[in-house]
Amino acid sequence: MHTPYAIDKNAIDKNDVILTGDRATGRLHLGHYSGSLSQRLALQGQCAQTILVADMQGLTDNGHQPDHVATHILGLVADYLAVGLDPDKVTICQQSQLPALAELTMFYSNLVSYARLIRNPTVKQEINDKQFGQQVPVGFLTYPISQAADITAFGANLVPVGDDQLPMIEQTNDIVRKFNHVVGEPVLRECRALTSKASRLPGVDGKSKMSKSLGNAIYLSDDNDTIRDAVRSMYTDPQHLRVSDPGRVEGNVVFTYLDAFHPDAQHVAELKAHYQRGGLGDMTVKNVLTDSLTSLISPIRERRKALMNAPDYLSDVLKDGQKKARIQTDQTCQNVKRALGLLVG
Repeated sequence: MHTPYAIDKNAIDKNDVILTGDRATGRLHLGHYSGSLSQRLALQGQCAQTILVADMQGLTDNGHQPDHVATHILGLVADYLAVGLDPDKVTICQQSQLPALAELTMFYSNLVSYARLIRNPTVKQEINDKQFGQQVPVGFLTYPISQAADITAFGANLVPVGDDQLPMIEQTNDIVRKFNHVVGEPVLRECRALTSKASRLPGVDGKSKMSKSLGNAIYLSDDNDTIRDAVRSMYTDPQHLRVSDPGRVEGNVVFTYLDAFHPDAQHVAELKAHYQRGGLGDMTVKNVLTDSLTSLISPIRERRKALMNAPDYLSDVLKDGQKKARIQTDQTCQNVKRALGLLVG
């Protein structure tokens, strides 16, 4: 796959520790693939990498419907394995099965003020988007503290994120510095964001990023008919009324997807030039994209389907990952308790 969303592998050292994850609130889609999943695939085997199935954080805005989170846990693992992540090269584990993460969240919460949390631009924007008003769940408000617990528990120094998540990394480092200052020793280490080289993939509607909640996504488990229909609905150039008319490539969602997913960059460049000078119809370009996406997604979908028919195997992947993860997260929690003077006797 030709993609401008890749990270620079030369920036990774074998001693680096990477933490990534996803909330267990739905199936993964092409936006995840072009961003976080492609980064994880590129980095697996390069250094230690943990992928967290964030079920507790999924509950921060789904506390009233816990089944919505519970039913997606194994599906998330299936998505990971279906795209090629190898549990022998990365650690895949479930957030709620690592008690140290909840303990660390509580310890760190005493170092963060309400004013600091509400100033976090990512939190502020998401509260507005979800229209919580004064009914924002406390768990949702303290989401950045939970993320800091996740990152520090694994000793991660690199966290792949989009630009919108940079305030979360800043808040994690604020907590690390405050904790180390309070206890007088460098118990926790700071992290840095590992950002991709391009902006996030837009949704098929062209109006915003691809999102589960906005219903503008193409999923890695979609069948070919669903993919075709989604591509046909894509925004192109409203001024391109006739095939003979010159068309705009900038802001044209179809070409954005071709840039991200078509394996032949030269062919895409030729399509762009033809479209810009006129004589190339939207449906022809959409058919090229449909073929490219079905070629990419079909094998992933079939592997995922087979994996979902083996729930015991998916559970074993999580259990094996959690055994490894608990050793490290429990040790970090013990170090924090020791530094706070809470280990008596």
